[in-house]
Amino acid sequence: MTRRGFKEAEVKELAGWMCDVLDNINDEAVIERVKGKVLDICARFPVYA
Repeated sequence: MTRRGFKEAEVKELAGWMCDVLDNINDEAVIERVKGKVLDICARFPVYA
């Protein structure tokens, strides 16, 4: 996460999404919602080569 430049706020957000998925492991709607958020944050914080 530090390679992407995440700060405390982004790490907390990511941890919340992980909990959402684990709490709703069989709910495809939750998984798809979190997937969209992960793709968005990855676009905002690209990996530097």
